[in-house]
Amino acid sequence: MMKNTAQTNQPDASLMDDVAEQCLLTRTRTISRVITSIYDNELRPYGLTSSQFSLLVRIVRMKGASRADLARASHQERSTSTRNLQVVLNEGWAEEVMPEKGRSRPIKISAAGTELLNAAGPAWRAAQVKATRLLGEQGVASLVGLAAGLPPE
Repeated sequence: MMKNTAQTNQPDASLMDDVAEQCLLTRTRTISRVITSIYDNELRPYGLTSSQFSLLVRIVRMKGASRADLARASHQERSTSTRNLQVVLNEGWAEEVMPEKGRSRPIKISAAGTELLNAAGPAWRAAQVKATRLLGEQGVASLVGLAAGLPPE
């Protein structure tokens, strides 16, 4: 039920308090931005963002997945995933394999992408240590457990 706040022209104070103090979306987005900045700062010397690094790892792990499969695996809309993937393809870190038959074009890691992942690996590990220090072991365990329980798209 909507509270009529038009008469006072003020937001519902109780709602504002609930959002400010307990909103899960606000909390997770803030945590995400802080953690992302840790990884981005470590990966920056390699010309990579954390999103690109994660995408390259996903490409390796999925062994020739389609654009749609990559998007589903990351719980992203296809347009967002395609935008991120296009940078990776343009940089030559991955390649889209043109099939002899059919429409599906698997995405595979390139030699340059493999070299980049190996070179940036220590930076990822350094970011992982910093993020773990920030979240604490219990926070990390909770986060990993929650992520493992997400439904596949």
